[in-house]
Amino acid sequence: MKTAREQLDILSRYQELGSYRATAALCGTTHKTVRRVIERRSRAPVERPPRPKLTDPVRGLIETRVKATDGRISAKRLLPLCRAEGYTGSARSLRRAVARAKLAHRRGRRVYRPWLPVPGEHLVIDWGEEGPWKVFCAVLAWSRWRFVRFAAREDQATTLALLAECFEAMGGVPGIVLADRMGCLKGGVVANVVVPAPGYVAFAAQYGFRPDFCEAGDPESKGLVENLVGYAKADLLVGQGPFADLADANAMATAWCAEVNGRVHGETAAVPDERLAVERTLLRPLPSLRPATGPVETRTVDHLRTVRLRSARYSVPGAFIRERVELRVEGPELVIAHRGAEIARHRLVGPGEMSLVDEHYGRPARKPARAVRPRTAAEVAFLGLGPVAEAFLRAAAAAGTTKLPTELAIVVELELAHGREALVAALERALAHRRFRAADIRAILAAGIGISRPTRPGADLAAGLPAVPVRPLAAYALEEAS
Repeated sequence: MKTAREQLDILSRYQELGSYRATAALCGTTHKTVRRVIERRSRAPVERPPRPKLTDPVRGLIETRVKATDGRISAKRLLPLCRAEGYTGSARSLRRAVARAKLAHRRGRRVYRPWLPVPGEHLVIDWGEEGPWKVFCAVLAWSRWRFVRFAAREDQATTLALLAECFEAMGGVPGIVLADRMGCLKGGVVANVVVPAPGYVAFAAQYGFRPDFCEAGDPESKGLVENLVGYAKADLLVGQGPFADLADANAMATAWCAEVNGRVHGETAAVPDERLAVERTLLRPLPSLRPATGPVETRTVDHLRTVRLRSARYSVPGAFIRERVELRVEGPELVIAHRGAEIARHRLVGPGEMSLVDEHYGRPARKPARAVRPRTAAEVAFLGLGPVAEAFLRAAAAAGTTKLPTELAIVVELELAHGREALVAALERALAHRRFRAADIRAILAAGIGISRPTRPGADLAAGLPAVPVRPLAAYALEEAS
């Protein structure tokens, strides 16, 4: 082994002569030793500054278009746009830049947890549009039962009429109707809390369901009905149209729904009509007055951190996304392995069902929470009153209180006259009795301690009487005569 001094001497001589044998003759060694020293030196990491690329000026445009199309746009479609921005490189360089942008987009996407619907709970609705036709679509989440109808308008009366027709076709009412923030059903938005329109609130109260709205600008939160809208447009409206009139279109839509609901669904591996017969027993009634062991199989873990076997889904740790895993059935259990090592074990479930482990997602399943985000000064001041203010806001929005922003501004001003403690107590009393107007809170504050405080039968009454001295019964005993 040559010393460091001898290796430096060999390197300097080789830089002057450029020959292994000439360097070996001067340094008193063999040409093979010189070659090993030079090759070992060449393998050392050399940090070079990154070279500028011709795609750097249009990198922002590429990332923007890739994000807008969810990574589906091709470099061929982007090339004319980049040329217009001054790109002078080749199509091959652009393809590489687009591939890097798509890879970064896939890695930065949010991670989804599969939705495990509860029978009889959710009905998801949405509107679609294709030319002059408006198409109303609804999906019963658990059974995947689908309802499609056409309409000439997309107003509140038409929406509620079609929703009532959907309930009639289902033979019951679900617990929750989830919609996007469509203008015909939305009365307003306060701190990201949607206030349903008064007509929609009355309709929901009559049928006995709770209206819910998804996040703004987030169609992925109701992908069930989004897929149905696209399916109805492609297969029904375009594939079987054009229609003579609205009646002809709805007759064809009724026949189409009967056909698709009578076929095996690709996700649940069951017939939606048969699952609806089971789910109908859990739906609310309509109001009387209304309008075995197998061989090892391989699967690729999808972005939902699940694999499919016999039309059922099983969760896998997130570190194995896009990896090939082996599936082996052992009695009543499914063993999932990666390169021979077991990574998950599940009980076998039926077709269309799921087996999810909370540890695979880092947290237990939780219901979606619509965050309260104050934006105006009045909203910030009102929510600063504490948790009772947030509860009051949500209850007032659910009750369909009109002009709620104006009411909140008036309530905030009452603190100057009565103080925070009295105002919070008045909010608690108004919330308990479901009085959501500023005039009601002002009346509670004006009454002060004179307001009645009803209690449950048998409970103690808080009369606020003054304390008096108490004497024991022994003080009233007769003294014995001596």
